[in-house]
Amino acid sequence: MKFGTSGLRGLVTDLQGHASALYATAFARHLLDAGLAKAGDRIFVAGDYRPSSPDIAATCIGALARAGLQPIDCGAIPTPALALYAMSKGCASLMVTGSHIPADRNGIKFYRPDGEIDKADELAITRIAAEIGDTIVDLTPGTAQNEEHQAIELFLSRNRALLPAGALAGLKIGVYQHSTVARDGLIDVIAGYGADVVALGRSDHFIPVDTEAVSTQTIEFMRGWAGEYGLDAIVSADGDGDRPLVADETGTPLRGDLLGLIVARFLEAKVVVTPVTSNSGIEAAGSYRVTRTKVGSPFVIEGMNKATAAGETAVMGFEANGGVLTQSDFAVANGTLAALPTRDSFLPVLATLFLAKQLAKSLSAIAADFHLPVAAADRLENFAVETSAALMAHLRSSPANLATFLKPLGAVGSVSDIDGLRVTLADRTIVHFRPSGNAPEMRCYVEAEDETAASSLLEKGLSLVRDWAKSQ
Repeated sequence: MKFGTSGLRGLVTDLQGHASALYATAFARHLLDAGLAKAGDRIFVAGDYRPSSPDIAATCIGALARAGLQPIDCGAIPTPALALYAMSKGCASLMVTGSHIPADRNGIKFYRPDGEIDKADELAITRIAAEIGDTIVDLTPGTAQNEEHQAIELFLSRNRALLPAGALAGLKIGVYQHSTVARDGLIDVIAGYGADVVALGRSDHFIPVDTEAVSTQTIEFMRGWAGEYGLDAIVSADGDGDRPLVADETGTPLRGDLLGLIVARFLEAKVVVTPVTSNSGIEAAGSYRVTRTKVGSPFVIEGMNKATAAGETAVMGFEANGGVLTQSDFAVANGTLAALPTRDSFLPVLATLFLAKQLAKSLSAIAADFHLPVAAADRLENFAVETSAALMAHLRSSPANLATFLKPLGAVGSVSDIDGLRVTLADRTIVHFRPSGNAPEMRCYVEAEDETAASSLLEKGLSLVRDWAKSQ
């Protein structure tokens, strides 16, 4: 088991049983040791719809209770809904989810009473788990009082206050439901603002939807639905509902970092924190100050914390997957949007649809108006972690190695090593190689002047990685 860009991840066969009990116990002990909780305090637990989540959640509930806390079961709800509810009670929480990765894998996300854990917390939990080792033998699953309804209602109320009444009237919006825990909430909120909502593709089987690298099959589904129903947009989210997916009137997905940019304008943010993988045009697209970080919500949160500690106001963050985090309170249509320093998919979905209604423009036209460099991303799945590490070590070992590897793409201009290797080529195109932090995948991000060039560069970049791996 290991912590990645957002929480603990691993194969279901490794996480079920001992590992889930071990890390739940380590989390409880960390909370108690750090003074973030005291014996008998409540801790809230939820999960997504993947088949293994209820079993892992029950194991965690049993372990948390034996560690001296009082678990509360919040059922299957979006991660931001769980975090919001627990924070409103001044309590910690634990979300069982593998987010967008396949169902043979799962994970656990941990939240302190004040929000998502940081890298220091991860180290402490890992250390405690190592100290406990194999001594845990009681894997008895637990049950707990259920407060799913209260948790989801608080989250929906937050989103119902975001826009003016009737703000989406006249729009026809498809909601790709698949197996995301956000599927019913999205329909509830969007319809509540007056839109005509069409429910699409609800599934009883878990479907791993990656909003940062949308699959060809998902795009084909959305393009078919867009034409069939005459939709203005299609929206969805990943498995645990913290990453948004918004497609335009043709069914073509919008980049997640564009959604984040739209939220920054919607909230009139003064400081935006975003990873190095987000579009290079963001700095020039608004009047805010931009801070770049490594990939992962803990790094974005760290950057937001630094901004507020320095006296900055109106601070928010977003990731290239579109998940938006708010460090400050912001004024919205019906009051104040309280800070929620964890990824949320609802805010970017609603802000984007509202912009389309305000401007009376199609989403494709709005995206074009931002004049951002065309970005694309994809990944090589089932790509051994050891191979990824070997490739990155090879490329970092000397400028000559990097130049030789990238020669088919062009000459190296400049290099950023914040997270992975992000190379600006001599022709100003960008190619960025980064091993996934939570799955056996190698990711590639590119930017170019148009879609054809970006698609070609992405294909060539992934081919270089694939060919190098075969040669080893």
